[in-house]
Amino acid sequence: MKKQKNIAIIPARGGSKRLPGKNIKLLEGLPLIVHSINYAKQNLGIIDKIYVSTDDLEIKNIAKSNGVDVVDRPIELAQDLTSTLQVLHHAIIALQEPYDNVILLQPTNPLRPHDLLENAYSEYLKGDFDSLMTVTSNHQKFGKIKDSSFIPFSYNMGQRSQDLEHLYFENGLLYIVKTEIISNGKLLAPNNCAYVVDHPWAKVDIDTFEDFEYAEFLMKKENRK
Repeated sequence: MKKQKNIAIIPARGGSKRLPGKNIKLLEGLPLIVHSINYAKQNLGIIDKIYVSTDDLEIKNIAKSNGVDVVDRPIELAQDLTSTLQVLHHAIIALQEPYDNVILLQPTNPLRPHDLLENAYSEYLKGDFDSLMTVTSNHQKFGKIKDSSFIPFSYNMGQRSQDLEHLYFENGLLYIVKTEIISNGKLLAPNNCAYVVDHPWAKVDIDTFEDFEYAEFLMKKENRK
């Protein structure tokens, strides 16, 4: 099989309401975005080129100082309601380079198992999928509240946790998508692989200061090994 050409895109806008300056906040001595940049660099056997998409000058300078290129994102694509698909679509058009797949690495997920991309990409190719997303199992008892009453959503009241139907959440660790799928206005294809990652790091997605503190705790614990 001919080797496919892959591009990694790390989207990092300057604005963040819940945690201002989030993408450049220091996590164990490095700006948050650099953890995803370093992860991409560790996988250069798969990734041909790394880009950061940003509207922010400081993020741009950090990216360049860490040896990766930048896609200058217009301010209208750096708003609260801007979708990831819009950002990736803009990057593809701006770069005008032929790549087979886009690997999306979100800076808010700074902790990823070392072999995650290698194993996920192998599964992606083996299954001849058009996209891949990472998911994690969840064993909590979810429900809705209606008229002050709790209504179980996916189980019967009193049911044991070990007997619950297996549910999963989108953890955001990484996505792999054929470039043509994004060009056609989709983030995930009908032929999509849900790649299961059951690892404590899969629960880290930084949006708040408490999320940041939890990531810092896990990273310090890992560095002490």
